[in-house]
Amino acid sequence: VENTSVPAEVYCDLDTNPGLPVVQLYVMPSFFLAVLILGLPLNLLSLWVFSHRLRRWTRSTVFLFNLTLADFSWLLALPFLIHYHLNDLCWTLGLPLCTAVRMLYHNYFYLSIFFVTCISVDRYLAIVHPLRSLVLLGRRQTCLLCAALWTAALLLSVPVATMTLIQTCPGSNRTICTLYVLLNEPWQSLPYSLSCSVLGFLVPLLCICYCGLHSDRELRRRPDPHNKQLRLRRLLSAVLVLFALFYLPYHLSRNASVMVRAVYQNSPSSWGPADMVFSLEMCFCGLITCVNPLFSCFIGCQFRKEFYGTFAVMFPHCVGLQVDSVKSKRSRMTARRRQKTSAVTPVCAPPAPRP
Repeated sequence: VENTSVPAEVYCDLDTNPGLPVVQLYVMPSFFLAVLILGLPLNLLSLWVFSHRLRRWTRSTVFLFNLTLADFSWLLALPFLIHYHLNDLCWTLGLPLCTAVRMLYHNYFYLSIFFVTCISVDRYLAIVHPLRSLVLLGRRQTCLLCAALWTAALLLSVPVATMTLIQTCPGSNRTICTLYVLLNEPWQSLPYSLSCSVLGFLVPLLCICYCGLHSDRELRRRPDPHNKQLRLRRLLSAVLVLFALFYLPYHLSRNASVMVRAVYQNSPSSWGPADMVFSLEMCFCGLITCVNPLFSCFIGCQFRKEFYGTFAVMFPHCVGLQVDSVKSKRSRMTARRRQKTSAVTPVCAPPAPRP
């Protein structure tokens, strides 16, 4: 059912704000297309490595697989958004698909945040509480936790479906697939946006900070002759920096856009700058789908070897990747030999006769 209420003027008359049309009609579809071209092959390759190459799955492997699956689900929404923005913000695919795309886009962000948080907690338990972690997070508990996070993210996105509308611009037949952040009535979207920011971003950020700081303190106490712990400390710091870099500006700009609508409710012309910043942040956050496969390579040693080995088969002219492919094959052959050796029961020789 199409909603006939009047949408925001800045999205019907694209000439009211000189900067917003450039972002909506040119920058966003170009950015989404670049992310799709780069992120889709990387995530498909990662899913293939997880499904066909990794024989032994650890807790980190399960979390990384779900993180890749969340990225892939977000990428599925991009072709529809690219078509929408290239079509002068005219949605022609109906309300159900409009709702599904908005939910996929919103659902991805919090799934990604949740699984990155789980990986940080897993590293913290393995470093600070190695024995207790085996009891707290077994394989069954890990799978149940991932299923619970998918369900929680889906439930968190249900209000998006109720606030997603198809609105008709006055004086034209152009219809808009609205985003809840950009609705004219902010008193429904503002509490929801703030709640998602606290539960879906601020709490995980504090959790990642706590786990990172305590893990770093524990690693500093240990001797490190081969600089392995130094590399791990740098990785934990990089996770925190990237997490804040991608998600903090997005949540700040989103809440600012909703608050501007609440404060200047009768002045749509003043919404443009906040909407433009939020639109740019929507583009920038999409880059995380290209960063996460590389993040998986740094976290999982076995995944890194298999990923490079598969990439070397696809691009055999890369010399460095050929070396990694050879190492990956050797490691797989060694693992198979060990499995065969452990599967054979040794025959005990009879005791030598005493003289």
